[in-house]
Amino acid sequence: MTNCLTGYIQQYRFVPDEDQARLDQYFEVMNAREGDSMFEGGKVCSHLFFVCKGVIRIFSYSEKGMDVTHYFYRENQFCTILESFDKGTVAAPRIEACCDTTVLKISKGKLQELYERLPYLKAIIDEAMQSGLFEKIRVRNSYLGLEAENQYKLFIKQQPDIALRVPVKDIASFLGITPQSLSRIRKQIR
Repeated sequence: MTNCLTGYIQQYRFVPDEDQARLDQYFEVMNAREGDSMFEGGKVCSHLFFVCKGVIRIFSYSEKGMDVTHYFYRENQFCTILESFDKGTVAAPRIEACCDTTVLKISKGKLQELYERLPYLKAIIDEAMQSGLFEKIRVRNSYLGLEAENQYKLFIKQQPDIALRVPVKDIASFLGITPQSLSRIRKQIR
């Protein structure tokens, strides 16, 4: 199953067969169904995930107990609660599958071992994570100042594949509106 990760890494550099075998030894396949928790929050996030199939999200709960989606991750993206993973701090946000999903996961300790065996891998993953952070900021900033209807139109333009695969409640949570409001908006623009 690590062939999805190998294919991604090969966009940066050639991965010899023995390195592919090593990736298979270190990464664990994890299948999840819609709503399954991959990281529950309230502790240190000690795993890095790579999405092979499906969509996952990072979310938390507001002070009023409302679900707030921070970002969606789809195929060929790495996901973790970065500060918690890097610094070993407790994280409130959670990671959850938005649809049937297959990810590869690796613990921080095993990732460090893998970096020692495949030194080129660290630069690739670091670059992918940094690129992902820039993309998250760009996407989030693009919604600033927009009315709910225009936010939804932008969402389906920027992330049409996610719009088709995740529950409406998750999209509403990402846009900061109620599912009922989003249903009304969707009916109006059809």
